[in-house]
Amino acid sequence: MITNMEKIKTLLEEKGIKPTFQRLKILEYLSNNLNNHPTVEMVYEKLLNDIPTLSLTTVYNTLNNFLEKRLVFGVTITGTEVRYDFNTDYHHHFLCKKCGQIIDIDLKCAYAEGEKGIISGHRIDEIHGYFKGICKDCSKNVGKKSRGRSSS
Repeated sequence: MITNMEKIKTLLEEKGIKPTFQRLKILEYLSNNLNNHPTVEMVYEKLLNDIPTLSLTTVYNTLNNFLEKRLVFGVTITGTEVRYDFNTDYHHHFLCKKCGQIIDIDLKCAYAEGEKGIISGHRIDEIHGYFKGICKDCSKNVGKKSRGRSSS
């Protein structure tokens, strides 16, 4: 039986990345949290208890290496904050303006279909599309707060 960690190790080796314990744990965290889209700081904080010797610089350098090797995508929707996405298939994102959650949206992209992402002879390497609004959880909370205020 192949474990998730064995798959991650193989994935790193296929990309020419030495599978150190820290790299394995960082990629494992990303693969287990597909809907999280964490920042460098979030990854660091989540793994620090398991890896007390982990540094913020190591996480930053590792994620940049993963970006270069196309193991992850960087998602930048607001400002300069980069969130990391293990899902490298073509998809879009929804950013909740209340809680900051980023949610994957699987839309059919006419421009990404057809001849494997080729448009008029141009090769597409990346597609970035996003929506902004209020997620369903925050919408429910807003509704509860509004109803609570009106009864006062």
